[in-house]
Amino acid sequence: MSPKPRPTHLPDSPVTPGTGVEAGDGRPPAPVAAASAAKPPLRPPLERAVLERVRQREPDAMGDFFEHYVDMVFGLVLRLLGDRTAAEDVTQEVFYKVHRAAHQLDTARDPAPWLTAIAYNACRDVWRSAAYRMTQRSGSIEDETGPAARLASGTADPEHELLRGERERLVREAIGRLPEQLRTPIVLYDYQGLSHQQIASVLNIQHAAARKRYSRALAALAELLKDSLG
Repeated sequence: MSPKPRPTHLPDSPVTPGTGVEAGDGRPPAPVAAASAAKPPLRPPLERAVLERVRQREPDAMGDFFEHYVDMVFGLVLRLLGDRTAAEDVTQEVFYKVHRAAHQLDTARDPAPWLTAIAYNACRDVWRSAAYRMTQRSGSIEDETGPAARLASGTADPEHELLRGERERLVREAIGRLPEQLRTPIVLYDYQGLSHQQIASVLNIQHAAARKRYSRALAALAELLKDSLG
C-alpha cells in the first residue's frame, strides 16, 4: 500500500464566512447575516492537466492538490467538529483518502464538492465514535485567533470591528452548539459556498430535504442567538 501522505502544514484558522444565498432562497435571520463577513471568492479549481496527474498519483501533483485545497478542507472539518486537534487528524485522513481514491477523480469537474463529501463522511465517522461522544464540548468551534482576530485593518473603525468580531464569535459558538444534523447544512452552505443541490448530494438526501434542513438549522441558530444579538 502506498505510504500515507502527511500534510506539510495546516492553516491557523478557517476562512471568513459568508452568506452564499441562492436566488429565491430564504435569507438568514438578520442577526446571523449581520455577523457574517463578506466571503472571499472561492479559489478556482486546479488546471485539468494537474488533475490528470493527480489521478495518476504523481507526487508533485498530489502536493499541489494538497496545497490548493487544504485550507478549504481544514476550515470545513474544524467547523463541523469544533475541535482543532480532531480537525488536524481528520484533515490528514481526508487527504489520505484522496490519495487512495485519486483514480475516481473526475478531472472535468471542480474537485471541491468531491472533497467536501469525503471530508463530511470522515467527520460523520468521528461523530459516531464513542470517544467523540465522551469528549464533545459545546461552544468551542473556533479559538480567539480565528476570523474575528483578522478583521482589523488600518482603515477600519476599531469600535466597529470589535463589535463585528464579537458578533462573529457568538455566531461561531452558537453553530458549535447545534446538533450535527443542523450544523452541517449551515457550514456547507454559508461557509463552504455549496448550493442546496450540492449539499443534497453530499448528504445523500433530496434537494427539497436539504433546503428544509437548512431552514430548520437557521431557525435553531436564530433561537440560540436571540438573547445575544439584537
